[in-house]
Amino acid sequence: MMRSLYSGVSGLQNHQTRMDVVGNNIANVNTYGFKKGRVNFQDMIYQQLAGAARPTEDLGGINPKEVGLGMSVASIDTIHLQGSLQSTGVQTDLAISGTGFFILKSGDSSFYTRDGSFGLDNQGTLVDPANGLRVQGWMTREVDGVPILDVSRDVEDLVIPVGSKDPARATTRINFACNLDKRLPQIPEENPTPGQISDGTWRTAIDVYDSFGDVHTMQVEFTRVPGVNNSWNATVIVDPQSDPPTNAAIGLGADAPAVGGPNVFTVTFDNNGLLLSAADGAGNESGGEGQITMNVAYDVLNTTPGEDGAPVRQLFALDLGNVGGYTRAITQFADQSSSKAVEQDGYGMGYLDNFKIDQNGIITGVFSNGTNRTLGQVALASFANQGGLEKAGENTFVVSTNSGIANVGPARVAGKGKIIAATLEMSNVDLADQFVDMIVTQRGFQANSRTIQTADQMLQELLTLKR
Repeated sequence: MMRSLYSGVSGLQNHQTRMDVVGNNIANVNTYGFKKGRVNFQDMIYQQLAGAARPTEDLGGINPKEVGLGMSVASIDTIHLQGSLQSTGVQTDLAISGTGFFILKSGDSSFYTRDGSFGLDNQGTLVDPANGLRVQGWMTREVDGVPILDVSRDVEDLVIPVGSKDPARATTRINFACNLDKRLPQIPEENPTPGQISDGTWRTAIDVYDSFGDVHTMQVEFTRVPGVNNSWNATVIVDPQSDPPTNAAIGLGADAPAVGGPNVFTVTFDNNGLLLSAADGAGNESGGEGQITMNVAYDVLNTTPGEDGAPVRQLFALDLGNVGGYTRAITQFADQSSSKAVEQDGYGMGYLDNFKIDQNGIITGVFSNGTNRTLGQVALASFANQGGLEKAGENTFVVSTNSGIANVGPARVAGKGKIIAATLEMSNVDLADQFVDMIVTQRGFQANSRTIQTADQMLQELLTLKR
């Protein structure tokens, strides 16, 4: 009699635990990154009234007689199913499509979350604004002047310094390409403008930057060499209208040309219209194979115009292309001239206006001077048993003894999912499923209460036998 009472009590207690989990799931139906829980039951220890007996020559075997003493909670599992993704339009909102967790830190303590509703604090650090935990990843570092993103290092705080300066960079290389018309022009033109043909001349110009970030105009005039097939003289001038002059000079080879020297070089093509060789004004010639590069030097003032000051020498390379090449190289075909400087690597000073995060978690800064620069990369963590993580509140998990250690790495590597910016992951709670579970739990609780009531009535009948 008493056994049934305690069995009913265990059923009431554990169905209440199941209802607590269902209620928590429903309460977090709109919590970003929330992972629902599930309660599993198991029967409890049994009281054996009679043991089992093996068969004999006269009788068969006898099964044991056991009375159960109720039930208990076997486990409360966290279901790490992917939640739906919702676009927010906020660039710092991040979602993971696939496996993995964002890494947050407070001091030396690490937390893991699927909730990517991040933001920037007043120092530009990427944080969870609800609790101030700092998002972890890798920042770009310069090694010998070259930016390197090393994901083999330990993770660190991610800082996106919106409004910070990007220093000016002097032009170091200009790439020339396209075509010089093999045909002689038929219509002379006086005072040709850049890009027009006149008397066998093709003129082009491009803006270049000095080390101060100031803009200069580099002008190149290609003129056919009289009486020589497939050869053109090229005259280079930096800031044609400048006063004082910039004293542009051209040189071939490793040594930089002396400022104020010859500013003319000659480029020669083969009979197929492909680049053959080039020579500077001092008679140095390059050809045979490989890339042909002419060094250009010029002067800029080190002070405000009108003040005394020594000029600063600037140097950049003029890349004409590979010998025998026609892609990204100067050619000479019987077609309209189109040669121009297609690319230069300098820029003026700028400010970090915006940033973007791609599917690999790489953070790219967009500067006002038109440059894009990799700032860092968001790190993800995965676990051998993510169901073994302990919930720490505030949409975070912590490592437990059964979760395994965190496998930290970039997105889309070693089974980790991809990162989607301006998006958040919704809760994976299904309300229809939870309501059905609520009904089943309520009926189980109700049935166990009936067990207690019936056992109580039987005890009452037993007490009235003496009357």
